[in-house]
Amino acid sequence: MDLKELEAHMHQFVGGKGWYAPDSPKPQSPRNLAISLVLEASEVLEHFQWREESADIDALAGELADVALYLLQLASISGIDLEQAILDKLTLNQARDWPDP
Repeated sequence: MDLKELEAHMHQFVGGKGWYAPDSPKPQSPRNLAISLVLEASEVLEHFQWREESADIDALAGELADVALYLLQLASISGIDLEQAILDKLTLNQARDWPDP
């Protein structure tokens, strides 16, 4: 499955919950999605608090999936082709100088 297919599945899920409705109690605005993305990323970080590896790989996988879904949705409703943005960023990073620490 590619990113466009994942995006379609994500929109189907969110739409099915009614979260795209104008009167939704969970408005899917770029601001709200950006907040949710950061909150979910913090939940990923909790898996490593006070340890070098996650004690529950399945729970970590679920949190990573939440991050990916919010990222995909935020990009999509913002009109950003995430796949192309990633490819563009990789190209840009390849041309950068990365000084040693």
